[in-house]
Amino acid sequence: MTLTTRLARLAALVAVMALAACKPAGEAPRIGDGQPSDGRLDNGSLSYAAEDYRESAPGKPGGTLRVSTSSDTTTLDVHSISHGNVQWLGRILFDCLLYQDEQGNISPWLAKSWEISADGKTYTFHLRDDVTFSDGEKFNARALQVNLEHMRDPATKSPLAAAYIAPYVDGRIVDEYTFEAHLREAYTPFLDVLAQSWLSMISPRQILEAPKTIAERPIGSGPFVLESYTRDQGASFVRRKGYNWAPPVTRHQGEAYLERLELSIVPEPMIRFSALESGQSDFTVDAPAQNARAIRANPELQMRSRIRKANPFRSLTFNVERFPFEDVQVRRAVAKAIDREGLAWITGFGEYLPKGDFLAANTRYYDPAFKDVLAYDVDAANRILDQAGWSQRDAQGYRVKAGQRLAARLLTYETGAFPSSVPVAIQADLKKIGFEMAIDQLPLAQVTERRYASNFQAIAGGYWHTNTPDGLFILYHSQAISTPKLIGQNAGRFRDTELDRALSAARQLQDPVALAAAYRIAQQRLVETVPAVPVFESHVLVAYRKQVKGLIFDTSHNTPFFTSVWLDQEAR
Repeated sequence: MTLTTRLARLAALVAVMALAACKPAGEAPRIGDGQPSDGRLDNGSLSYAAEDYRESAPGKPGGTLRVSTSSDTTTLDVHSISHGNVQWLGRILFDCLLYQDEQGNISPWLAKSWEISADGKTYTFHLRDDVTFSDGEKFNARALQVNLEHMRDPATKSPLAAAYIAPYVDGRIVDEYTFEAHLREAYTPFLDVLAQSWLSMISPRQILEAPKTIAERPIGSGPFVLESYTRDQGASFVRRKGYNWAPPVTRHQGEAYLERLELSIVPEPMIRFSALESGQSDFTVDAPAQNARAIRANPELQMRSRIRKANPFRSLTFNVERFPFEDVQVRRAVAKAIDREGLAWITGFGEYLPKGDFLAANTRYYDPAFKDVLAYDVDAANRILDQAGWSQRDAQGYRVKAGQRLAARLLTYETGAFPSSVPVAIQADLKKIGFEMAIDQLPLAQVTERRYASNFQAIAGGYWHTNTPDGLFILYHSQAISTPKLIGQNAGRFRDTELDRALSAARQLQDPVALAAAYRIAQQRLVETVPAVPVFESHVLVAYRKQVKGLIFDTSHNTPFFTSVWLDQEAR
């Protein structure tokens, strides 16, 4: 798509008219070179420098970091939610049992070492003996057992942590610092998911004696302690005295450098940018894409762009049990008719990498062989629909077959990550192939209710991050379809025997060659069956003032790791 075409498309969409007008004429968008700002693309795969994940030198203690974010998690019980902010927020208050290294392999954190039984069903963890929670409770085998039980307790109502440890049956305390976890079946992603922030360790005393207080006054073992929290306004954190157990991969030793961290909830992108530019804030974990060019042009500011592992952002997900998306040919035609590069531009203003396959390019076992199978091709989409029997058109130009128009409704809600301009653009794209897509924009609560009830034909937007390619199982395996006892993420009720077989096998396998083969089959099957339409990689955009030093990124989530951040007070 040329720059002129992009600008014309932007101008047609009211939500982005003002921003489009600010774009310099004749300047090519950044996505045109196919290169993310922080990473390296090599034949379709994406990697980051090892130095991005570890301290290069000790920082200077002291100071208060003022941070803004676009939304509130509404609870600080990380076991009970799937909110994306937990990715970085969890590392402020909590620690995890394990951590990933720079290559995505499992490394120690609160667990020093571990063994896995030959059948893959028993994991024995040897724990550190010097870790305490901020209420004085020890982290030990009992604490680990209590946390695992809390994650899967129905009262926790976990949409994420419980699903990630679903194969866990029970555990045995071998001694104070040795814990044996028993699984009902081999489950290769078990160690990976235990490294994610949603599966952080909470004080066992709080879990057992005051579980309702976790939502607003959580007690962790992390580098900071919560001082105050006001929902939808912000939170204050103070440095944890005596903290000395950061993940070895980070090469950070001792306490966090920052004395305090002040977090503000600022939904308006322009206000987050203006506060950063004026020096009223030091750091935003949700840098507005529309201001990225201005941030990069400002010598006082720094911009970083990262991509989350596993699942890219989806433009829409099909309900394969509803007309017309029970037909794979229709799904394939829709996928090829949607201009992903155009949508990436509308949403990311040149910051987002368009995506046509189902696994993020920086994920283990990603195979770029299928990245162009669903490439934007209006002529091909038209041919597919002709071959599927939708060759006739009515007076309005929409396709018809046996007296029925090729039409559906797209369920959506307004969000900063997926603004209303995107469904409008999808609607325009599909009209070009004779497909009528109406838009139902509803409040989030109604969309969520209809999503879990499968009361839709297509649903817009969404990403589901995890640090393992098992994210494909979470979204597309038939066992991930919601039931009265399971909050599943397979919203489109998609079922495919060959895909199920490959993803189930991957959960049993240990050998990297066999795992690569299983995930290759899964990735190929997904572009063939098209349960959803990927649109662009799931990006993390952060920006900060030049006084902020020592930023490294979490290996699981590619989000800021604030333990190592420090402030150059002299540069302020």
